[in-house]
Amino acid sequence: MTNFGSLFGSALRSTMVSPERALSGRDGYRYEIPATHTVLGTPLQGPWPEGTATLYVAMGCFWGAERAFWQLPGVVTTAVGYQGGFTPFPSYQEVCTGMTGHTETVLVAYDPTVVSHTDVLQKFWESHDPTQGYRQGNDVGTQYRSAVFTTSPEQAEAARTTREAYQPRLTAAGYGAITTEVRTADEAGTFFYAEDYHQQYLDKNPGGYCGLGGTGVSCPLPTGA
Repeated sequence: MTNFGSLFGSALRSTMVSPERALSGRDGYRYEIPATHTVLGTPLQGPWPEGTATLYVAMGCFWGAERAFWQLPGVVTTAVGYQGGFTPFPSYQEVCTGMTGHTETVLVAYDPTVVSHTDVLQKFWESHDPTQGYRQGNDVGTQYRSAVFTTSPEQAEAARTTREAYQPRLTAAGYGAITTEVRTADEAGTFFYAEDYHQQYLDKNPGGYCGLGGTGVSCPLPTGA
């Protein structure tokens, strides 16, 4: 995945930009957001069936991360975008400078009667290394940090309990402390949809880059999940 940070003189940023120094952004999208998911055929921006839950996850390059979730039974739709920072309606190039504060994020809309909150979070934890801070594998920078942004108390509790269940397993396998940012979506701020060519990228480009890689350590589901 191209890291445009080097083109803007701030490659491989390892510190979070302050709100005061963040890029100013704009007051609307400069591009059209696709209407439907290329694989699932469902709306990217809704409306979705009543009872659909939404969770926002960040786990490195969002191309591979999105595919991991659209393949999960019970998922209604997925989309990639930018969240957790300060710059409104950023471009991909701006996010890659590290000067927006956003992390590459996947919106996961799902039917919790088919796939539970804990099942979705188990997929999240096991599909990347949540101990790496401002990087994921060879992708380095604040825009690649691990994060979970929840939209309900039930999701928040599931994020807490799955993280607590996973840490001892990671520790036993020689990994460090989980660095995943866990906040509510309200605290993280608006999810800004990424450009058209990023949406379902690995469906459009089956041989494209996918930096997604887990630790090989299974995440146990909490009792009663």
